[in-house]
Amino acid sequence: MNINLELAPLASLIAGTLIFIVPRLLNYIVAIYLIVIGLVGIFGTGNIHIR
Repeated sequence: MNINLELAPLASLIAGTLIFIVPRLLNYIVAIYLIVIGLVGIFGTGNIHIR
């Protein structure tokens, strides 16, 4: 059985949970999320596969 995890949905889930728990973190979470998604978009995920 293989489980493939994508980075964007996992990051969205974590960010949404943190925003729900601590709304003051919204600016930081959005900034970090955008930076991570931008870096993944530029460099790609390469050979990173979580199984």
